[in-house]
Amino acid sequence: MDTVPPAVETTAAFVFGLLFGSFANVLIHRLPRRESIVAPGSRCPACGVPIRPWDNIPVVSYLLLRGRCRACGAPISPRYVVVEVVTAGLIAAIVWRFGLSFTTLRYGVFGFALLVVFFTDLEHQIIPNAVTYPGIVAGIALSAVAGQLAASVIAAAAAGLVFLILGVVSRGGMGGGDIKLAAMIGAFLGTPAVIVALFLAVALGAAAGLLLLALRLRSRKDMIPFGPAMAAGAMIAVFGSNAIISWYTSRMF
Repeated sequence: MDTVPPAVETTAAFVFGLLFGSFANVLIHRLPRRESIVAPGSRCPACGVPIRPWDNIPVVSYLLLRGRCRACGAPISPRYVVVEVVTAGLIAAIVWRFGLSFTTLRYGVFGFALLVVFFTDLEHQIIPNAVTYPGIVAGIALSAVAGQLAASVIAAAAAGLVFLILGVVSRGGMGGGDIKLAAMIGAFLGTPAVIVALFLAVALGAAAGLLLLALRLRSRKDMIPFGPAMAAGAMIAVFGSNAIISWYTSRMF
């Protein structure tokens, strides 16, 4: 039986990912505002005029409109096209790495949720419960199908508990959204990959914070969202936790 070439699968995944990127933009814009993600349809944030279907094609419409609303000429945030391209690239990378498999479905759902968290927390300093709560359930359910129920539940509970303790010790430095996100990451990754993900999150968060302070883009009194670092650490763990663990154990033993 003929098989689909990997290049075709990856390309199709990229195009498919653009559509999910468009939906991700809806979530990023509406969830922090507690707006329905179903109705009304897409509208210009500046003038409120409904966006026509041909002006809502991922990436293409943004380029044709030169980043401006057709009705009022207001600039459209570059974040929209960035999210679409990043989502498409992420889904394509997952398909390239894991093929057309159940693992791809599992990590595709995970990656989409993390991407929404990344940009929502970066822009609004909010990690929506509407992402983390269903994410925890989905992570446990998909892990159960893969025969990893116990590892998923233990990792979710342990990661959430660790971040809860950090939140208490830091007196609010770690928010409730971070705690629930840690549990979601544990639900999808299980052990020991969740350890790699959260270690990387701390390292990336510290590096980003120091860089922002050094460039004077933030002061010590400013809150720096930790969700993006957690999302990035989790996705690195998806692709490289086994290699990282092997490298570490080879150095330690």
